[in-house]
Amino acid sequence: MSLMKLPALLLAFTLATAPWAAAASTPPPTAAALAAALQKKYEAVRGFSANFTHTYTGGILQKTVTEHGHVDIRKPGLMRWDYASPHHKLFVSDGTKIYSYLPEDRQVIISSMPSANEATVPALFLAGRGNLTRDFTASLVDWPGAPAGTWALKLIPKQRQRDYDWLILVVERQSLRLRMLVSHDAEGGTSTIAFSDLKENVDLPDRLFTFKIPHGVDVVPDNPGF
Repeated sequence: MSLMKLPALLLAFTLATAPWAAAASTPPPTAAALAAALQKKYEAVRGFSANFTHTYTGGILQKTVTEHGHVDIRKPGLMRWDYASPHHKLFVSDGTKIYSYLPEDRQVIISSMPSANEATVPALFLAGRGNLTRDFTASLVDWPGAPAGTWALKLIPKQRQRDYDWLILVVERQSLRLRMLVSHDAEGGTSTIAFSDLKENVDLPDRLFTFKIPHGVDVVPDNPGF
């Protein structure tokens, strides 16, 4: 399973209070207007933390794997995805490098952080990279499993990406708070991250985004991104 499938997307498109309010009975905005509102919202967020459930379905047998953990993100470019169960995994970005630590494999994979203009990894939007309206074509869709009172915005990258074909953001209608992030890769796999207990604009210490390579592990360089 590739790193893109391990964290699937490692993403949380959580944004701060938006200048958008709509009751559940209000007709949805256009896809372009919703994308613009989301872009404006997440630009105002300094950082956030949340618990997440990450489900990946893929492979020839369409096997489903479900994992749980906690995420902390602080702009610009700092992320910590800590998978607690069923197996411990840790993905840390210090703004320059991304460290993917797999304790069971006794391995650390080090990747370079993509540039601010790249849309290679959806998770990086949370850390202040990329632009919804510039980098994607948006459409409103019905998504099975989306909670009541939400909108689902499908995003297709304007430039072909190696790690995913499209994304879906499921957001609350009144607050635009992110509830789910779904991505689909070229091999037919689907990754879904659902967020809970999300807190925006929290103070997150520097130590969360500093990774020290454990003794006795293999260190493997990787291509930019994850």
